[in-house]
Amino acid sequence: MTRPGDPADTDVVGTALVETVRRTGAAVGALYLLAPDEQVLCLDVLCGVPAGIAAPWRRVPVTAPAPIAESVRQERLVWVASHEELARAYPRTAMALPYPLALAAAPVTGDRRWGALLLMWPATHPAHMTRREQGHVAMTCRRLARLLDLAAESGPPRACADRPRVLALETAQRGTRPPLAAADFAERLPGGSCALDLEGRFSFLTSGGAELLGRSPSRLLGTLPWQSLPWLDDPVYEDRYRAAVISRRPVSFTACRPPDRWMEFHLYPDASGISVRIVPAGAQPPAAPAPRRPTAPATPARAGQLYQLMHLAAALTEVVGVQDVVDLIADQIMPAFGAQSLVLSVAEAGRLKITGHRGYPAVVIEQLDGLPLDTTFTPAGQALATGIPSFFAEPSEMSRIYPDAPRVSGKQAWAFLPLIISGRPVGCCVLTYDRSHAFSAEERAVMTSLAGLIAQALDRARLYDAKQRLAHGLQQALLPHSLPRIDGLDVAARYAPATHGMDIGGDFYDLIPLGDTAAAAVIGDVQGHNVEAAALMGQVRTAVHAHASLGAHPGQVLSRTNQLLTDLDPGLFTSCLYAHIDLGRGCVRLANAGHPPPLLRQPGRRTRPLPVPAGPVLGIVPGAIYPVTDIPLTDGLTLAFYTDGLVEEPGVDLDVSIDRLARHFEQSDDEDLDLLADSLLRHAPTGRPRTDDIALLLLRSRAARE
Repeated sequence: MTRPGDPADTDVVGTALVETVRRTGAAVGALYLLAPDEQVLCLDVLCGVPAGIAAPWRRVPVTAPAPIAESVRQERLVWVASHEELARAYPRTAMALPYPLALAAAPVTGDRRWGALLLMWPATHPAHMTRREQGHVAMTCRRLARLLDLAAESGPPRACADRPRVLALETAQRGTRPPLAAADFAERLPGGSCALDLEGRFSFLTSGGAELLGRSPSRLLGTLPWQSLPWLDDPVYEDRYRAAVISRRPVSFTACRPPDRWMEFHLYPDASGISVRIVPAGAQPPAAPAPRRPTAPATPARAGQLYQLMHLAAALTEVVGVQDVVDLIADQIMPAFGAQSLVLSVAEAGRLKITGHRGYPAVVIEQLDGLPLDTTFTPAGQALATGIPSFFAEPSEMSRIYPDAPRVSGKQAWAFLPLIISGRPVGCCVLTYDRSHAFSAEERAVMTSLAGLIAQALDRARLYDAKQRLAHGLQQALLPHSLPRIDGLDVAARYAPATHGMDIGGDFYDLIPLGDTAAAAVIGDVQGHNVEAAALMGQVRTAVHAHASLGAHPGQVLSRTNQLLTDLDPGLFTSCLYAHIDLGRGCVRLANAGHPPPLLRQPGRRTRPLPVPAGPVLGIVPGAIYPVTDIPLTDGLTLAFYTDGLVEEPGVDLDVSIDRLARHFEQSDDEDLDLLADSLLRHAPTGRPRTDDIALLLLRSRAARE
């Protein structure tokens, strides 16, 4: 039995991936594994393209709007038939992958969730997967899961690698000289010919090709065209190579070899590399001239890094809170630049307050947190004051100006990126390295560009968090801290915030004592998830409490509350379910304002939704009337009041969802209401971010056992 990560283990997993790519006719295959915290998918094995092309997707958060993440979240096969469909469904991914293609992502699940399989086809693939392809994908996912399960039995689970292993689809011809006859054939063709491997390096070159390119074969073989030929050092030309590798379709472009020799390049890709035909195009440029190199000496950014920058920029526009910004930098920006650690600080009251970090021990963060902006302990303050990024490739560069910093952190290279918006300092992002790291001019330019985007994202996130704290505090202040004890009645309540968007909502519940033998139970849901919804929730709860305490019957409580809301005209509506529980008479009276029906469970009987005729939601129709429904309060009767966040699921009829909850309620044998409440909460729809909060109130009569 091999241990996870042993060569035999990695070979068998890689072999299974390569076989699937060949059998399905895919051009690219990748295996992603979940990190230990199951929040990030890490690229583990790749075939069909070089690792550099996959750099934007080396680490993919499970919550990301990407096919590979969605397949894991929803535990299903995700199929994207074209780039147009990709742009509609996953615009961020389409922005960084602007080539014609089709793709499929499928979860890899065995004894545990391992990750996902990704396959990509040329755009010539039909709009639908064949059953044969679907079978191959499903079989491979099961096989990969079984291999990973077996490996995990003899050691710790397979860990996420820092860099993916890249496997060749066709190994027989890579890195070898072409047969003599084929070489002679290529030499006899007019013009010139060459071959590139999937990494883009010259692997073969005819004498005619060398003459047209103006370099000897010995100077070109093993090099990248855009590095060994300055006149091809333009992102547009590298992008044509990337398009050929990913799409597996022929690509052509025209380029000018100085001073005025124009040539046509025709690229023919397959699984082993790219064949290139080079032919003169005449002394004059074509009607649509190829992009010219800028006259400035600055080196243009590589096409891959430009797409990566666009991908990261799009991701930064989607973050919500400060922690989201920290996670994005750690999961995507750090790997993109090979950094191992980060510190994200904000400028507050003349000091640098650390809001997030990765890769640093707590003792170091304690020393760095709260330093004044003019500190000499770290360049962060100076970078923020001047707005000029600072890069230190090795400790000696740092120690000349800041002698204490290397001894504090033990890091070997640093990039201090000031975060500034319209001249206003927001904070500082520090990327650090465990080894010396030379920052190229290109890398510095990309980091500096990202710093401006991070600054805007961080500023928005801080405002969002401040509003969230205000709203959440308001909501918590308005919800009951504890429910009153009422003789003859067991109660349990739960509130669960949304997992996507603001961590607040307008759901509420309450239990109101009405003398010695009666009580009122109420649950409601205010439209929206913001400060206004939380404030209106407090008004509704207060109004219901006041009218109930004055002795109004259930219909009157809702009618008077409705009149108050229509007079205030808050622009939001509220659903509400109110119950008057008379323990002395053994009766429950209910009134409903557009709220989901309660669930009724009696010992020895079927659990069912209780039909309570509903009037309009509160705050819409002035003078609305709310009918009252009476039911007997028998020994052991249990009522479940809930909001729609517990049952609503996209694509599922609400009545079907309520029936499912009723069956789960009936099958639960928890006598303890707190355990039953937890069980019902776990029944809430999963596999997606929850966009609605949940309130749950359980009531059980125990009068006969007193």
